Amino acid sequence: MTGIICINKEKDITSFGVVNKVRGILGEKKAGHTGTLDPMATGVLPIMLGGATKFLNYLPESDKAYRASFLLGKTTDTLDITGRVLSEKEVNVTDERVNDALEKFRGVIMQTPPMFSAKSVDGVRLYDIARRGAEIEREPCEVEIKSLELVKLNENEYVIDVRCSKGTYIRSLIDDIGKELGCGAVMTALERTEASGFGLGDCITLSQLQEMRDSGEGFDAVIKSVESLYGDYKSVRVTPAQSNRFKNGGALDIKRIKNPPGEHEKVTVYSFDGEFLGLGINKGGELKVLRLLINK
Repeated sequence: MTGIICINKEKDITSFGVVNKVRGILGEKKAGHTGTLDPMATGVLPIMLGGATKFLNYLPESDKAYRASFLLGKTTDTLDITGRVLSEKEVNVTDERVNDALEKFRGVIMQTPPMFSAKSVDGVRLYDIARRGAEIEREPCEVEIKSLELVKLNENEYVIDVRCSKGTYIRSLIDDIGKELGCGAVMTALERTEASGFGLGDCITLSQLQEMRDSGEGFDAVIKSVESLYGDYKSVRVTPAQSNRFKNGGALDIKRIKNPPGEHEKVTVYSFDGEFLGLGINKGGELKVLRLLINK
């Protein structure tokens, strides 16, 4: 079984836990997710299956989108509602002031990764250090908030829609908004609405997947092709002879390829009859194999 299945992750399960359940339901040993969601988070979790797992290190850069809720007047050590409360303050800000604060975080910003995160420092996950009660210095990272909109408010709790670059921590964004407002803020809910080019409409739940298995229904309708991840890449078609050479790991002469890619450009490579072969890259006048699709 080779391809991608998008799970609408539920609360209170880790991303690795979802992968394990998918393995069990599908009977597929090889599986891996394309990006971690915290246990409290829900939403889009693409999972690579079988030969598709070979492409996990070659995922294209793509935006992620989230809907998040946050509460003003409180901070915690995890930056979300599940953590130990560090401070509580009276809230005296207007909705206009909140909107003004959001404006400061649109565009390219510097963001410090939270201690309770899966980011590694010297080979150690930050959350492992945090669970020991320690805290270390973290280098701020550049991220881009491409859109940030207030969609709903109720008392001191707000809901925002965020579209951002890979590597953005929504908990940290909310914590920074709270600091800007001077009263603190803590994330209360998070739903990822888009990842790797897939949206909620592309997803099924684990229970729906289990029902498909129990009913004897095939999974073809919910397994997406590997090449669907690379819709923004240029594609090239090669002759039967070139196809055989490429599938055996051989580089192809760029001059012999119709519509060739530019230097260092990555492309999807197809056989003359439309079979997806894998990814290639133009280096020094040759189309070299970046990753081959192996359907097993």
